[in-house]
Amino acid sequence: MRLLVAAVGRLKQGPERELAAWYRKRAAAAGRPLGLRDVEIIEIRESRARDAERRRIEESIALANVIPARAIVVILDERGENLDSTAMAALLREWRAEDRQAVCFVVGGTDGLAPSLCERATLKLAFGTATWPHQLARIMLLEQLYRAGTILAGHPYHHG
Repeated sequence: MRLLVAAVGRLKQGPERELAAWYRKRAAAAGRPLGLRDVEIIEIRESRARDAERRRIEESIALANVIPARAIVVILDERGENLDSTAMAALLREWRAEDRQAVCFVVGGTDGLAPSLCERATLKLAFGTATWPHQLARIMLLEQLYRAGTILAGHPYHHG
């Protein structure tokens, strides 16, 4: 099963990019024996539109265009479900057992996502009630994918 993270904006050179790469590598290593392919990162350019609604629509169209056909769509949304790591792993196990070809995690831009893209979501996922910078949300998502892989592999997920 392909795992994709489609996100608005680029992680700049520095600690955030290094940490994201580190968790991506660890997630790939943990998931490979389980039939989870390398985590693909697709970065969408931020819209330069002056109006927030126009930016939201342009970015959502660009994101929608990179989501594979028949993929499970998971959007990061502050109003979404708060899943613990075990529940996230269980969902990945379930989707893999259903022989789903891809899961695409979508991280919107500063202005959020258009309703049309939100409606495509199988799951709206939150990392608590706090507001997180998009760069950190992406890193936390990659860490959770790594952790889910270790849980599915039977490793003690609370370590390292």
